[in-house]
Amino acid sequence: MDIQQLGRADYQATYAAMRAFTLARGEATPDRLWICEHAPVYTQGLAGKADHVLSPGEIPVVQTDRGGQVTYHGPGQVVAYPLLDLRRAGYYVKEYVYRIEEAVIRTLARFGVTGHRVAGAPGIYVRLDDPFSHAALGGPVHPNDPFRGLGKIAALGIKVSRHCTYHGVALNVQMDLEPFARINPCGYSGLKTVDLFTIGLQTTWDEAAQVLGNKLAAFLQP
Repeated sequence: MDIQQLGRADYQATYAAMRAFTLARGEATPDRLWICEHAPVYTQGLAGKADHVLSPGEIPVVQTDRGGQVTYHGPGQVVAYPLLDLRRAGYYVKEYVYRIEEAVIRTLARFGVTGHRVAGAPGIYVRLDDPFSHAALGGPVHPNDPFRGLGKIAALGIKVSRHCTYHGVALNVQMDLEPFARINPCGYSGLKTVDLFTIGLQTTWDEAAQVLGNKLAAFLQP
């Protein structure tokens, strides 16, 4: 997989480029992994509801063709777009999502942070009381609040067209988190969003991007 560091990239231009690449690729086209960050933007998935965008203010809202609902991208967040031929890779969408999440979990582990999955809610979460705890989430999920005690640190939304993927995953490193309060993140009212900095870990965007890129390239291989 060819990892390409795009740096700060315009969201709409990147979105258009992903779609164009996917439409034009053939059976022999090498897979790509684009790593970038975006200026402040809200992106709405196909399942997104307008009432989950509470108060966008000056931040643009872009309608997209990925799965999921509304999320926020901004400086200090590592965004990774795997452009992968699943048929050639030899696995299906459910496993693809699992592998992306596992790459994020292993990235967090590289920094001493324990990431968790929540059933039915793609993305990766951390314990707010102790993000460095190695204990697994225990007991049944609270019936009225499946995210009790958790903060979301990575959001995931994908599109598959003709067995080929685009869109991807975003890991929060050191951001202005206030814009997340202006939406229901991923469609969940009150879901707390965190980044590595707010849970007590200091690293650079470049280091986090390199680790995440390497983990994704490793875990998405056939």
